[in-house]
Amino acid sequence: MLVFLGFGVLIGRVTRTPADDALASARAPIKLLLPSTSAPAASSSPAPAEPSSAGETPAPEAAAETTPAPAAPAKSEAKTPSHSSEAGAAKGGSGSQQASEPAADAPATKLPPIKHVFVVMLSDEPFASVFGPSSTAPYLTGTLEHQGELLAHYDAVAHNELADGAALISGQGPTAETAANCPTYTEIAATGVGADEQVLGNGCVYPRSTQTLAGQLEGKHLTWRAYVQGIDEAGAQAGACAHPALGAADATAAEGASTGAYATFRNPFVYFASIVDSPACAADDVGLASLQGDLATPASTPSFAYIVPDRCDDGNPTPCTPGAAAGMTQANTFLAQVIPEITGSKAYKESGLLVITVDQAPSSGAFADFASCCGQPLFPNAPARTLAGTPKGGGLVGALLLSPYVKAATSSQEAFNDFSLLRTIEQLFGLPALGYAGLPAVKPLEPALFTAGKS
Repeated sequence: MLVFLGFGVLIGRVTRTPADDALASARAPIKLLLPSTSAPAASSSPAPAEPSSAGETPAPEAAAETTPAPAAPAKSEAKTPSHSSEAGAAKGGSGSQQASEPAADAPATKLPPIKHVFVVMLSDEPFASVFGPSSTAPYLTGTLEHQGELLAHYDAVAHNELADGAALISGQGPTAETAANCPTYTEIAATGVGADEQVLGNGCVYPRSTQTLAGQLEGKHLTWRAYVQGIDEAGAQAGACAHPALGAADATAAEGASTGAYATFRNPFVYFASIVDSPACAADDVGLASLQGDLATPASTPSFAYIVPDRCDDGNPTPCTPGAAAGMTQANTFLAQVIPEITGSKAYKESGLLVITVDQAPSSGAFADFASCCGQPLFPNAPARTLAGTPKGGGLVGALLLSPYVKAATSSQEAFNDFSLLRTIEQLFGLPALGYAGLPAVKPLEPALFTAGKS
């Protein structure tokens, strides 16, 4: 008996994934659960950690360009279980909650009836600094992670911040200028439309013909709003829909700039002519102060809300002004103020999904990361960038899902990216996939992630 037990412990250590280590480290005492003679499905206790893919050796994905961030999960293209309900035991005390629940229901076959999607976009941090045990955001890792589901293999699709934000709301790949955060606010001189609806040309501001998620929602008589901290509110120097004049330089886009709270490139909606040339921009690209009032009723809460902390609060390690505090400690304070407003709203409680993620992992320095997944394309307007034959992406950033339809203290090892999230939002609202969100290799978030019934 002791021999078999020792062999089982050895196998468990061999098959344990780095993602498990990152989530479990410094969070909770290890519990050893001995197998019973009854069928596993009949047990009310969480199962011991399993390998990421039964009977398969995970296939290594292309490594980051430089040394990856410590404690970040290892990437794998092998098929893995999409939902890991036993993750609560690895997240610090939540295992007891999971143990009291009945066995999981049959896998869901369709997405739940979500009517309000909130995306909170942090900035320029690797997975380990945001969701790992080295994070300096205890509200995020110590409270919110225990309430939601962590996507441990969620990648950004591009560098830098603007290129990734624009991709999320349009399915467009970057141009050389958006990849540089648009130092000069110029129109894209389009030379045509290529495969996958990609606008071809150089510049930053997409032509009026370029479709966006905002336009899709309006076309279906649904609503959207961008809540961008630092514009259109008390003390702000910029009004709603703030952006430079066409052809003008944007001082906020200078590399490593400490130019104040608002940065244009963190507000992707103002890089689409179809938005900035319409009344919707001034009406719906507004300051964070408008969020609380909009959350008062489900009717006043937009179908899609894109929430952007300013440069002082978005987690970016570059201070917004000389000597100011920066990094995830500031982001933690922001989240602790804003997230309860969202999760306490009737719109969220009835039919909401909240996603907290990051626009990119660092593109330089010790933690630079260019990881990609999900059929990452070679973008036609930007120089081809590959690593071991795999197109470079925006790096591993992770994403946290909170919803009445999501089980608490769980995690997923499936690979997703920003195009996956765009496709999911479009499916929730009955919209066609835009641009690269329609690639065959891009899968939306799976119904199996949404297995909790509303209380």
